[in-house]
Amino acid sequence: MRVLRALTVTAAACAALGLSAPLASANQDPGGRGGNGGGNGPSNISVNPYAVHQGSTMQVSAAGCGHGGTVTSHGNFPPANLSAGSIGFATVRVFNHASPGTHTLAVKCNDSNLVATARFRILEGNPSQGGIGGSFGPSTAETAIGAGLVGASALGAGAHVLRRRRPLRGRS
Repeated sequence: MRVLRALTVTAAACAALGLSAPLASANQDPGGRGGNGGGNGPSNISVNPYAVHQGSTMQVSAAGCGHGGTVTSHGNFPPANLSAGSIGFATVRVFNHASPGTHTLAVKCNDSNLVATARFRILEGNPSQGGIGGSFGPSTAETAIGAGLVGASALGAGAHVLRRRRPLRGRS
């Protein structure tokens, strides 16, 4: 029974891959204008995630750059190399000082003069204060609240002990 189930799942997966291949090749640009991955220039640019914080990384992918290319966005991240292949990928790290807002990045293939653009958003960063260990102590307000809680618990514990130690009236 398990073998039959495994064969059924494998056959379904192979059928899905086989049926999707014609769709992928049908996405070529017949006019040669660099449209949908025809190898004549960048197309289908994808930015993931679309909105990133300052200092974060994002992945850019583009079709049509069979021999790789570059991804640039002046003042937002350093130029990055796009990998070769039918869909090229690049991971970029946004500068810590990049200005928040909507920006444009450009993708240029190594084997084409065409440039395609895509938009992305930079969110204001909330940097953590990592690496400083125990150099920050509690504030005055936190110290006062802590002392008040300790004092209240000490009074409560003392009252509890005194009540438990009193002999009950009527018992001798």
